[in-house]
Amino acid sequence: MKPDGSSPIPHYSRVKAHLVFPSGEHADRIPAWIKCTSQSGTNPLDGRHWAPKTPYQFQHQRPARPRSLKIYECHVGMSSAEGKVSTYREFADNVLPHIAMMGYTAVQIMAIMEHAYYASFGYQVTNFFASSSRCGTPDDLRYLVDTAHGLGLYVMMDLVHAHASKNVLDGLNMFDGTDHLYFHGGGRGNHDLWDSRLFNFGHWEVLRFLLSNLRFYMEFYQFDGFRFDGVTSMLYHHHGLNANFAGGYPEYFGPAVDGEALAYLTLANDMLHTLYPNVITIAEEVSGMPGLCRPCAEGGIGFDFRLAMSLPDKWIELLKKVSDENWDIENLVFTMTNRRYLEPVIAYAESHDQALVGDKTLAFWLMDKEMYTGMSLAIPANPIIDRGIALHKMIRLLTCALGGEAFLTFMGNEFGHPEWIDFPRAGNNSSFHYCRRQWGLAKDPLLRYQHLLSFEHAMLFLEEQYHWLPSPNAWVSVKNAGDKVIAFERAGLLFVFNFHPTQSFTDYRIGVMNPGSYRVVLDSDNPSFGGHARIDARVEHLSEPFSIHGHYHSILLYLPSRTAQVLCRM
Repeated sequence: MKPDGSSPIPHYSRVKAHLVFPSGEHADRIPAWIKCTSQSGTNPLDGRHWAPKTPYQFQHQRPARPRSLKIYECHVGMSSAEGKVSTYREFADNVLPHIAMMGYTAVQIMAIMEHAYYASFGYQVTNFFASSSRCGTPDDLRYLVDTAHGLGLYVMMDLVHAHASKNVLDGLNMFDGTDHLYFHGGGRGNHDLWDSRLFNFGHWEVLRFLLSNLRFYMEFYQFDGFRFDGVTSMLYHHHGLNANFAGGYPEYFGPAVDGEALAYLTLANDMLHTLYPNVITIAEEVSGMPGLCRPCAEGGIGFDFRLAMSLPDKWIELLKKVSDENWDIENLVFTMTNRRYLEPVIAYAESHDQALVGDKTLAFWLMDKEMYTGMSLAIPANPIIDRGIALHKMIRLLTCALGGEAFLTFMGNEFGHPEWIDFPRAGNNSSFHYCRRQWGLAKDPLLRYQHLLSFEHAMLFLEEQYHWLPSPNAWVSVKNAGDKVIAFERAGLLFVFNFHPTQSFTDYRIGVMNPGSYRVVLDSDNPSFGGHARIDARVEHLSEPFSIHGHYHSILLYLPSRTAQVLCRM
């Protein structure tokens, strides 16, 4: 250091580590702990010395941990309406206010850690301590986090510790000339499906590197938590490939489990929750490993939540393969409620996985090409658009209300974004056409996207009023296969869904836990949500001492086809 405390290396200088291997071979590498990089075109990344004279100073304290976790999953680079790579500051100024206004309580940001290949969606990390330079500088990212905190939003980071890029010139691979410095040597160190390298969690220095990585993002950037990607791959030697996970305990406690990876995840959670009591950790995990979301002190792995990955799979299965009149309502309810209730899950109908090319969003599965011509309010809604808008609202409300203890959506899906995501790559002539979000669609008063956005807003604010997500599990009183009706109570609210495509029901009797007068507080058929105004929210529904559905009291409701309504006891 210089006498004034500044770095002897000029700020933003290009730096490399020069290594001499035992063989006498010389090689240049980007320092493994570098926290700033740059890239020129498709050339390998350069390490940059980050030491500004006046680093960014945070203006806001971390907000209180949200009582109800409602997550907005997003990607900064593709958040612009223009065909370009958006920046941290543009996202902070233009998108974060929308997220807060909608009623989400947390933002989960993808592709933060530096990755040389943009189209990898951030999952081929080259430099673990460096934030993606294509979106701005480290100070720009700190500004984003600080702005989110000023809006009361928790900021979660999509963390990739399951694997690393194979890049040698700008990554960790072959850093010292061997294949086993950070990774397992030989075949065990390669993930054949992902074409990436696998960390050796049994090495002390690897643990030090990764645990320090967590602390760095918590302290330097002031993140509030992490969504650990690829946890299933980490937990098992087979990485979840060709495994059906039928639920037998030998699958979870047998030789297939990678004990070293399990120990790392437990260490990571224990460290984070000890040093930062309000941190939130989320596991992207599909196997159903018992104890994953129980505290380390109990012998659990320590995550706060796991993603309920079976829920979007169920919705896509129904929309792809089964017509409405043949939906198995009992199986749908089973999927929504099939979880260990002492291990919280995050419910979601769709995430970035369903938005990528090769799959479709819910809106696209429901309406497809009709969205290009049928979403104008200048013409009557055709049957496909009418069905799509109705089911889009119902699917999201059912998932949010019944499927878990937190809720997540991906950027743009809250208003039924009409297109998939396709990053610029050789296969599409490096086009940005599908790597953007068309925010104007939801703001256009002549388009129906506004109705989906309005319903999402109303749903999230109703949840904030009653906090059903952190409340005990729902009591499902109706799952009628023939009528396609679902009804349940949670957090003092009565949720009623009629998924029947054509049949409406008058004086449909629903059992209620408590006697009294009930009134509709959310109605998917409201015209402001693109509905047909078939439900009169002014009507008071007085309970009767008529026993049904396991309750001593019941009310009579009108259930129009393809509608959902939420009632509260007055």
